[in-house]
Amino acid sequence: MRTRSLITSSVAAVLVLVAGCGDDGGSGDGDDEPIVIGSTLPLTGAFAATGVIHQIAGEQFVDRLNANGGLLGRPVEWRLLDDESDQARVTQLYERLITQDEVDLIIGPYATPNIIAAVAVAERAGYIIPHHTAVLAPLLTYECQFPGWSIGPTPDVYVPEQLFEALATLPDPPQRIALVTNESGSAGFMTNGLAEADTGGGMRAIAAQLGLEIAVDLPYPPGNQEWGSIAAQVRDAEPDIVINNGLGVDPVGLIEAMEQLDYRPPMFFSLFPAPGPLLGLGEPAEGVLSVSIFEPNDPLVERYGDQVREIVDEFAQRATDAGVTYTAFETQATASWNTWEILAGAVDGAATLDHDQLCDYLIENGVDSTFSGPLRFDPEVNNFWPSNQGLKQIQDGEWVMVWPEARAAAAIQPPAG
Repeated sequence: MRTRSLITSSVAAVLVLVAGCGDDGGSGDGDDEPIVIGSTLPLTGAFAATGVIHQIAGEQFVDRLNANGGLLGRPVEWRLLDDESDQARVTQLYERLITQDEVDLIIGPYATPNIIAAVAVAERAGYIIPHHTAVLAPLLTYECQFPGWSIGPTPDVYVPEQLFEALATLPDPPQRIALVTNESGSAGFMTNGLAEADTGGGMRAIAAQLGLEIAVDLPYPPGNQEWGSIAAQVRDAEPDIVINNGLGVDPVGLIEAMEQLDYRPPMFFSLFPAPGPLLGLGEPAEGVLSVSIFEPNDPLVERYGDQVREIVDEFAQRATDAGVTYTAFETQATASWNTWEILAGAVDGAATLDHDQLCDYLIENGVDSTFSGPLRFDPEVNNFWPSNQGLKQIQDGEWVMVWPEARAAAAIQPPAG
């Protein structure tokens, strides 16, 4: 049996959102007592632009869940706290949610370092924890953590191989690469490989295996704002493609700095960008590639059917009402939706709130997700299910799914001219 340990915390936190019914934060014996789900998101701070996407998706999911009877015949209440994009605060708030608020269930925060912190709290307490966006499988060893976004157990192999495979289909595939890498734990592994797991992966190693030349290899610290020198070194190296293993608005800063030098590389790949700001660049961002779980391109939405169309359209309306600039239901929203479906599927399937039984149910049965199909969890690979992540590209001012061909809405566009 997995046992819960007592965690104490005196941290004060601000309740920023309650979605659902009822005022009591705990679980009661009555059928009308809400099931309380606790979590944090970065509603302020460096990650807030992405946190709001997960907030909107979560609100939408909980509203739909309650409209269809909730869980176990009881309404669902979402107790959401602002972690202010601060990893230390994540730990404090999840301790509060579990030991003081005594929430029935929890769901993970946003950003890999924050998720790792929350998973540690969940493990000590014996709670299951589905989570949205952590991809560092070797660092997530707790048997009862369940990812809603997977790039498989070796993401540092999966993404480079997929990118280079896609690029190899172009008439004139890139041969010279510029690596520009955010040294944070959320991105640096994609260039350097996962040393803890000794996968032999990472862009650098796999490019060498394929006989590709690394024209320049430039690391930079998290939060970097000085792009001029990096842009000049990239320009001088004359690569066929710039690979920015970065986060958020990193590619925006780099592209703007290159534009100031009157330089535009033939191709550009960005690992985990904030999607809206890149589109906001207009012509300089045309052709940029990135990873994606799902894009609401009409051909893809038609394949999924009416339910997905309703989800996508409702999300867009909610995002518009919230004043969000980029309102498409894409990778971040999809990862969030997957995660909520994991949690709800566990409760519905196991017909209990007992965390041991919920964990066992997910490992034995998995869940069927709307956007990513059947999700099956194997503790031998830290529950990271076989990935169906693909690649998207900015074409005519819109993100379009372009790879693999079976899931593409358009073909990859080679460099113009």
